[in-house]
Amino acid sequence: MTRSVQALAYARPSALEPSGSGRLLGLETSGGLTPLGAEPRPRFFSGFLTSPRIAARGLLAVADVAAARYHQRIRPGSLDPVVTGNGDRLRFESFSGCGGVYARLDVLSAGLDGARTGHGTTNVDVNNPLREALSRLTGEDPLHLRVGPEELAVTTLEGPVVEKKVPLPDRWLRGFAEAQVSSAGFDLRAELSGAEAVRFLHSLPRTQARGRGPMWVVPSGRTLRPTTRPVAGAVCLAGPERLAALERVLRHASALRVYGPVPDGGPAPSAWEVALPGMRLTLTLSPDPARGFSGEGGVLEALATREAARDAELVSVLLAWEPRIDLADLAGQSGLSVARVRAALTRLGTAGRVGYDVAEAAYFHRELPYDADRAERHNPRLVAARTLLAEGAVVLDGTLASVESGERRYQVRESADGRLSCTCTWWAEYRGRRGPCKHALAVRIARRGARVETVAGGTR
Repeated sequence: MTRSVQALAYARPSALEPSGSGRLLGLETSGGLTPLGAEPRPRFFSGFLTSPRIAARGLLAVADVAAARYHQRIRPGSLDPVVTGNGDRLRFESFSGCGGVYARLDVLSAGLDGARTGHGTTNVDVNNPLREALSRLTGEDPLHLRVGPEELAVTTLEGPVVEKKVPLPDRWLRGFAEAQVSSAGFDLRAELSGAEAVRFLHSLPRTQARGRGPMWVVPSGRTLRPTTRPVAGAVCLAGPERLAALERVLRHASALRVYGPVPDGGPAPSAWEVALPGMRLTLTLSPDPARGFSGEGGVLEALATREAARDAELVSVLLAWEPRIDLADLAGQSGLSVARVRAALTRLGTAGRVGYDVAEAAYFHRELPYDADRAERHNPRLVAARTLLAEGAVVLDGTLASVESGERRYQVRESADGRLSCTCTWWAEYRGRRGPCKHALAVRIARRGARVETVAGGTR
């Protein structure tokens, strides 16, 4: 497995300490991007949390996911959460070590009381002593939150005193991107009150039985009921034990909202959002505990187009850490169609430069502090498709194409609506639910290349 090493350097450990006005939660930051460029220790916020205990538990839930492996529980993940300042909110994000669960705590403007939130993205140190201190936090005494070094210390800090080096597999990077793409296809499927959410989540089995398909749930009155089939309106709940992190905040929930795609007969991802005072905690689950987001293939079409690559370069310079990206506004600024802007944002998602918020059905800008471009350079299917093209294995013939791969030749057919199907076993098993196979992807790239050559030839 290809992997890189993420090096994190903090000036000091994050800590929960007494202060003159209550307590101070100091979250230390490590190299990130801001509107001023790269900074070794960016500073995003200094003010009070309006619901201290709930915010502490929400942050612990995000840290729980960062430290978890829900499949093959070995070598626990340890990548510190990512925080993004979007001007009116703070977003804390993490991804499980197994690549199957994405967590995000959005602390909205109603949850913050202090100076305006800064803009940018970085990692924050969440160490074991801090976790223990946060878990013991009681009462509603004022809690001052500082994200980044103290203002007077910004220019005086010298070398780092806390260093962490974390292996970062390429599939983890791809998974972070794929989770955003999957979420963009979700709709709200159900909403439960806080009391009903507690009852429902406590009724779930703690594990998914071996050899059995995923659980599905469907709205029934004021709650959700399990079903064995993906009926209309149902949401896939694969590995219900992966919702355990929500228990940190469940007693404070005003609502539980459930999101998912239109059922197509197979396992599907889903998102589970807990509404809290001034905050939202969301967990996004992959279609199976043993199947991370990295192989879902939702980004491959965008990665395969030169047009999307050029559009992404243009759109990227227009982003300004907006908490909600307006597609129509971005289309107007860039001169591109909304469809091309959406494809460009999908491509930027593969580099960690945008995320997706299901609660607002909108993209948001962030810049993940690692080399997420590796997700494109080392995507197995994309690499394999380009290899097939380089070897001359693709032959186009109208709506039909043939691809020679190994000792076999596969037929790829394009339907009237532009969808590709293949005679390979990957297509037979997933039928496009996990993106195109390498043969269809190679054909897609070849067709687009042929169209470009035709247009260029016609304009000479």
